[in-house]
Amino acid sequence: MSEINIKPLADRVLVKPLQAEKTTASGLIIPDSAKEKQQKGTVIAIGNGLKDEPMTVKVGDTVLFGKYAGTEIVVDSTEYLIMRESDILAIV
Repeated sequence: MSEINIKPLADRVLVKPLQAEKTTASGLIIPDSAKEKQQKGTVIAIGNGLKDEPMTVKVGDTVLFGKYAGTEIVVDSTEYLIMRESDILAIV
């Protein structure tokens, strides 16, 4: 995994979404136009947290987040999401 030079501020988290499934459990191929936006990802970087609230997630955690959570950014042709820690629903 290459190093990324993005350091989120305060309670923000940088997440790399996992790839959407390409086939169903029964083996059917899902076309790109029908794929759902992935709601699971891996934490790549975290901020320092807020003064009264330390960060709960850590780098490497697999997390679940809301469908429309975060802001999409592209760095070196790789998609990432940057979001507040409160947008994360669970650690898997």
